[in-house]
Amino acid sequence: MYALLLENAGYSADIIAAPRTRSASAARPATPAAALKALAAGNRRWRTLHQRHPHEAAGVRTALVSGQSPFALILGCIDSRVPPELVFDQGLGDLMTVRSAGEVLDEAVLGSIAYGVLELGIPLVVVLGHQSCGAVAAAVHAEETGEHLPAHIQYVADQIRPAIVHGQHGDARVDATVSAQVRLVRSRLAREADLAAKVAAGELAIVGARYELSTQLVHRVG
Repeated sequence: MYALLLENAGYSADIIAAPRTRSASAARPATPAAALKALAAGNRRWRTLHQRHPHEAAGVRTALVSGQSPFALILGCIDSRVPPELVFDQGLGDLMTVRSAGEVLDEAVLGSIAYGVLELGIPLVVVLGHQSCGAVAAAVHAEETGEHLPAHIQYVADQIRPAIVHGQHGDARVDATVSAQVRLVRSRLAREADLAAKVAAGELAIVGARYELSTQLVHRVG
């Protein structure tokens, strides 16, 4: 089974990956569909232990001095177990990554995403949640107990609170809230006027996904 990010999208996931030593701009996926295919192929390599660690050679490093053209932007959690470049088996210049606890949005995160899409022409934004998210667990715990979390962690919990699923309990509530938070963040991004215009023009896709620590699978969150 390798339904990955292409699940329910109508694309084939049996893809030949790009060569290790492509230049900074050659063979860059230029459409949302092509970007999804590249990420799906990379995640398949990762979870089947066939990583290629692409685009790390000296020639690529030199070419990237003059500029960058990443093909996807990943908004992910800060969790050390979910580094996007590894999870999708991508290399230098391939991905722009923005990471905040629980994929929480603030002005800096929104500005970073806008820069990638509007200035660099990135055709795909993936909101990537993950199994066993500590930020989500903390938000659920704070709501259930009324405990005030220390320092700025309470801000993160407050931002996740609207996504908390009240029809579940215990670990199931945390797990369901992980997916609900991905959906919430994705919907907020989709309402951003500049991003929405790109989506309407077919130049951008904003998708939700989650990474399962137990299987290393990335799959769509509808």
